[in-house]
Amino acid sequence: MGREYVGIDLHRRRSVIYRMDETGAEISCTRVASQPEELVQAMAEVPGGADVVLESTFGWYWAVDLLQELGFTVHLSNPYGNDWGHRRVKNDERDARDLADLCRLGRLAEAWIAPSYVRELRELVRFRAKLGQLRTGLKAQVQAVMGKHAVLPVRVNMWGTTGQAQLDALELPPAYTHRLTVLRELVKTYDAKIAEIDREVHAILRDDVGYNALQSIFGIGRCSPPSSSPRSVT
Repeated sequence: MGREYVGIDLHRRRSVIYRMDETGAEISCTRVASQPEELVQAMAEVPGGADVVLESTFGWYWAVDLLQELGFTVHLSNPYGNDWGHRRVKNDERDARDLADLCRLGRLAEAWIAPSYVRELRELVRFRAKLGQLRTGLKAQVQAVMGKHAVLPVRVNMWGTTGQAQLDALELPPAYTHRLTVLRELVKTYDAKIAEIDREVHAILRDDVGYNALQSIFGIGRCSPPSSSPRSVT
């Protein structure tokens, strides 16, 4: 039996699995629920070591890990790197087939399948970045409330001691005062959670060569370093 190629168009609830042989002929095309037990059952007849392709889109972690455990050669497709052409027809079956065919022809633009520990660290860092973005939005709302009353910040950073004193002294109508109070409480909450993640990331990477090498560059430091550090970046 020749080599087999499998393309999986993975979605949140339902996925399509397309199998083809080394000539490009269809072996089967099935639609399954996007659950581990369903995927195991659907792949039971595929020979071990077969090339299996998924796109690096929503929720691919569990599927890639499971397929690798089952002994398949898994490829992660870069959705921005493959030229799908100007197709008149686009559906799940066609997407799954094209993934398998690109792999068969050696034209698949692949993304790196990071090991689980790297993905876990990425999750922390990305979540930290997302919390930072949300915190920035809260701070922007504080500035907006001030602007509605022609109140100019006394400092560029309103979250230091002087800036906080200005906010404490503001006398605004109740609705605006309430909004500022809630916003400031939320910022404190975000500060605390971000600091927790900073400590966790540092604990994981304190002995990592790359992590420490980057900090040897002037202007680059830990996300939340000791205040005595001359190269702290907050």
